[in-house]
Amino acid sequence: MRNEAQLAELYEEYYDRITRYAYVHIGDRNDAEDIAGETFLRALKTLDSYQERGVPMQAWLFKIAHNLIVDYLRKKTKIKIQAIDITPLADDEDPTVMVEKKVQLEKVKKAMINLTDDQREVIGLRFLGGMTSREVAQVMNKNDGAVREMQRAAIEKLRNILTNEA
Repeated sequence: MRNEAQLAELYEEYYDRITRYAYVHIGDRNDAEDIAGETFLRALKTLDSYQERGVPMQAWLFKIAHNLIVDYLRKKTKIKIQAIDITPLADDEDPTVMVEKKVQLEKVKKAMINLTDDQREVIGLRFLGGMTSREVAQVMNKNDGAVREMQRAAIEKLRNILTNEA
């Protein structure tokens, strides 16, 4: 019962983050919402077998989401992870600000094509999923130092590309 209450709290806190994380990888808002919903359904179905073992429940949820995204992309063999769409989900802002953000995000999107798959994954989990480097390491089955190094290298590469564009 404790795990069910914890999962309900995590749903409130992480549903939007998982949706954004999925959206970044697949580029379809409805499918991203389906993946987020399926993540929590699968978590609920396997809740009895969940054991913390030093991995926080939110990292477990992102691992489930990651696996669902991989399955989704396998089914859509023509979709490449390079085609990341990072358009914001919320659109309740001033239209001028939205256009400026869209232009900036388009530049970042193009720059992210130059990152490795792992670097894109780290950026997605860290900044869109709001996870710590330790949690990302658990999701990606890597050590914390490797994740921090991939993040540093990805940010440096993005910075170089974006400053050379300006």
